[in-house]
Amino acid sequence: MEAKPEMSARPHVLSKPAVLLVDDDPAIRDSLGFYLGRRFTVVSASSRQEVQTLLANTGRMPRLALVDLGLPPDTHSPEEGFALIPELLAHDSEMRILVLTGQEEAEHVNHALALGAADFISKPSAPEHILARLEHQQLMLETQTQDQLQPGQGEMLLGESPAMDALRAQIRQFASAPFPVLITGESGCGKELVAREIHRMSEGSRGPYVAVNCAALPGDLIEAQLFGHARGAFTGAHEERVGFFAEASGGTLLLDEMGELPPGLQAKLLRVLENGEYYRVGETRPRHAKVRLLAATNRDLRALVDEGRFRADLYHRLSVLRIHCPPLRDRAGDATRLLRHFQQAYARTVPRFILSKEAQRLWETYNFPGNVRELKNLVIRLGTKYPNQTVSEEALRAEMDPGTGQLVAPTATDAQHHLRQIGFELDGYLHEVEREHILCALDLAGGNLSKAARYLGLNRTTLYSRMQRLGVR
Repeated sequence: MEAKPEMSARPHVLSKPAVLLVDDDPAIRDSLGFYLGRRFTVVSASSRQEVQTLLANTGRMPRLALVDLGLPPDTHSPEEGFALIPELLAHDSEMRILVLTGQEEAEHVNHALALGAADFISKPSAPEHILARLEHQQLMLETQTQDQLQPGQGEMLLGESPAMDALRAQIRQFASAPFPVLITGESGCGKELVAREIHRMSEGSRGPYVAVNCAALPGDLIEAQLFGHARGAFTGAHEERVGFFAEASGGTLLLDEMGELPPGLQAKLLRVLENGEYYRVGETRPRHAKVRLLAATNRDLRALVDEGRFRADLYHRLSVLRIHCPPLRDRAGDATRLLRHFQQAYARTVPRFILSKEAQRLWETYNFPGNVRELKNLVIRLGTKYPNQTVSEEALRAEMDPGTGQLVAPTATDAQHHLRQIGFELDGYLHEVEREHILCALDLAGGNLSKAARYLGLNRTTLYSRMQRLGVR
């Protein structure tokens, strides 16, 4: 029988703040859960799968998480822990995740931080130390919540780069249109903020805004979650559920991680887009959706179509209007602007720091593979570790995700040299640059495709597709 996630109590019932503890070792869950219970309501799970079940069945999750990187089925690998971090952040982008790990390699720790983890704690560690770190993160959450209650202090699409100006112009242009919008972009670049802005500026702004993470819903429950179900429609359906489409009626429904939607659900979603009809599980009477549908993904849906994993007709329906969120590396000057913004936003709980000239240059040329989410956590971490101090280039580099290096953009002189060559073709040049970077990433990763994809800022499926196109073996 499948193990059920351990819940000491429902987090929204008690007044104590809640923390999600994810560790495969029952002794650690019991002892640490007991100790942390003095200050927190502890929700425990032993695997990524159990957390996914919690995400699907619990209306409100803790906003703090303590996650072991080494999770089943292979507790000696950090892959499950890495995969869980973005799933939790997709459920709540402001969740504070502390990585509890025995994996001492700097690349594991820093990659977890780049994915969006707020901090890490090495195993073994004294319970009182873990409690103190969690209390600090809880204070951060409380301060942030108070700030967002002030007029105009909620999270915004920040930046003054041409890329962000173009993004805001597209949002204004598409907000009043009744058609679906496909929002694409890497993890951490603000796709949900774009969706919220579209809703805020739309005619349905007075209606509800509902965001659903398709990747966090178990495959056997996602249809009932989206469309609702009748009482007794399946085992465990003790009460009827209206579903997310009904909850968002008169407003906006965001389907995040659209690339993870199962094939069977893709056909049913297509029917909703074509004629507005859907059926609750266990019912034969059609219902009509009255929502503005937005979809978001960090995956290449066109590549998934080519691979036969995503319906072409659904892709074309969703992508009539398309907005791409630029990664931070393409937003010239915004990394420094965001540094100042987050230092000011967290001034009450995080001491300021100053970057040395060398560190400032590194900051301005760093890839930020985790985008704005990584930058924000980096500001908090540096302020906590170097309060009112000058951060050196070496200290800054130690906090960054290894393997990403610095951006090396071609200079104007380089470009002129290429353009003056007889027979120069931009497509061929870019083809070769892409091929060289993939080969280099594979070499750095020792042939590990998942790791190489992380170096390149791609998902594994997209990398494999590009390798096939470029003839890389």
